[in-house]
Amino acid sequence: MKKYHNIANVRFDKHYLLIKVDGKDYRIDLRLYSKRLASADDRTKMNFVVSPSGYGIHWPELDEDLSIDGMIKSANIRKTG
Repeated sequence: MKKYHNIANVRFDKHYLLIKVDGKDYRIDLRLYSKRLASADDRTKMNFVVSPSGYGIHWPELDEDLSIDGMIKSANIRKTG
């Protein structure tokens, strides 16, 4: 299986997902992607599974999936825009 991304250091700060993707740090505003995830408690947010390919993250308690490509693409647009 091809590994799309190397995901590390997944953590949260209020409404933000702090994540290292392929060696780069990102701060993702979860309110832009998932109101359920942004408003979830810390225990629920920390109950996630990174896909084996590194393509996305799944939160089973919320039945929520987020694409790494989508998040980092828009994070980069906001940084440079």
